[in-house]
Amino acid sequence: MDSRYALFDAVKQRLADEHGTLFKEAQLRVALAYPSPYHVGMSSLGFQTIYRELHRHPLASAERVFLPDDVAAYRQQNLPVFSYERQKPFSSFDVLAFSVAYELELTGIFELLTLAGFSPFREQRSTSAPLVVAGGPLTFSNPEPLEPFVDVLVQGEADVLIHELVDVAAELRDKVRIREHLAKRPGFRVPGLADDSSRFYVHKTPDPQLPAYSQILTPHTELRSMFLIEPERGCSRGCHYCVMRRTTNGGMRTVPMAQVLERVPAHARRVGLVGAAVTDHPHIADIIGTLVSQGREVGISSLRADRLTPKLVEGLRGGGAQSLTVASDGASQRLRDWVDRKHSEAQIIRAAELAKAAGMKRLKVYNMVGLPNEEEQDIDELARFTRELGRILPVALGVAPFAAKRNTPLDGSPFAGISVIEQRLNRLRRALKGAAEVRPTSARWAWVEYMLAQCGPEAGLAAHTAWEQGASFRAWEKAFTTHQCQPYVARRTVDGRRNAVVWPSLPPRSAAT
Repeated sequence: MDSRYALFDAVKQRLADEHGTLFKEAQLRVALAYPSPYHVGMSSLGFQTIYRELHRHPLASAERVFLPDDVAAYRQQNLPVFSYERQKPFSSFDVLAFSVAYELELTGIFELLTLAGFSPFREQRSTSAPLVVAGGPLTFSNPEPLEPFVDVLVQGEADVLIHELVDVAAELRDKVRIREHLAKRPGFRVPGLADDSSRFYVHKTPDPQLPAYSQILTPHTELRSMFLIEPERGCSRGCHYCVMRRTTNGGMRTVPMAQVLERVPAHARRVGLVGAAVTDHPHIADIIGTLVSQGREVGISSLRADRLTPKLVEGLRGGGAQSLTVASDGASQRLRDWVDRKHSEAQIIRAAELAKAAGMKRLKVYNMVGLPNEEEQDIDELARFTRELGRILPVALGVAPFAAKRNTPLDGSPFAGISVIEQRLNRLRRALKGAAEVRPTSARWAWVEYMLAQCGPEAGLAAHTAWEQGASFRAWEKAFTTHQCQPYVARRTVDGRRNAVVWPSLPPRSAAT
């Protein structure tokens, strides 16, 4: 069989296995693109929500496009990337709308635009080329590296904004006029036109639009055939390192229990409750208990140790959970207090005890290393505490290097350093050998994430250069130097909280051409 046909057949097979796919003809044709492979993109509740919202608009249709599993095969076959619903070329749509979750997905945007025959750079595309739009979780922190490549940025929660975008695009039909119009509208950021006053506006979806929930169920995802629903949006907490803290999303908005349960379709045998602070929902244990009583498996995205109860944990175990996952996010109590992570050792120990009592087999704990003011004694405290947890239940310790995000109180904090992080990870491994499984994130790639999170549009140019050179760590390192990427610096008071931020001048806009 011709390998070109095999690539088409793989897409058609996935499409045939889906439940809930939407098909529609409309005036404005939108390609909703995810710059990672299908199995990642279809696990994104936000992506699925915007897909449904686009179909709800009377003037728009949406077809999904994903980064191919094997980009090299598409290049070798000279095959343009195409949509799932009707296998239409990506280049043939009126709007190319990217949902971007995190910094390293920038290279996926370059791949998709290049495979479609377009330059990744906004100023190198003709006025007749499709409108290129980007939104998604990345816009809550630092979308500036996207600026050289997109025509419009949708900032914050897009459930409502996507309808305004369609209205304007369908009426005006001209990219220049669309950009000029949206540059004056809150929630949209138009590189090259909008002034700095709109830079950090984050739109909030009205409560009646909630909850977000899955449109399509598929077995070909990270969360196999799981129906996702959002019982709450946002967070009421103020952890200093977190983009989803209360100051960036207007606090937590809960969805009534009955409304959550009504949205779960009868055919969904697996249900995932997702959100920034799901266990802060006042009726979360009852929601879990009801779903389990209906014979469904239940998963949950964010467990807060201080909110766990026997009823909640037993409900999760009844829903099929084999392990309990909590986040500590600070190597020591001193650091947890400093970043306002309101967890104590006693609360995390109690979580382990509840998991054991419910018959679970493992405790997963997420933590960070490399926070400002961290010392080796803090790492030793983490090792001591992890061993203590391990005497209750086997522990898998996930450890991620801290990378400061924009628009948080720790914005501007320096990266601890690759060698420092690696030394501390090694210290932790040695101390926990035979006592716990340590699952670290790469210090090198955390540094790349940090640079993209803390730099401006010039970091986007560096990302493109690194991608052209093969996207190895060394290519990223050289590209950041070539483009003179310098993280923004924040001045601090004694306790490390924000006092004032000094913004250096951005490079000339012509650098993006």
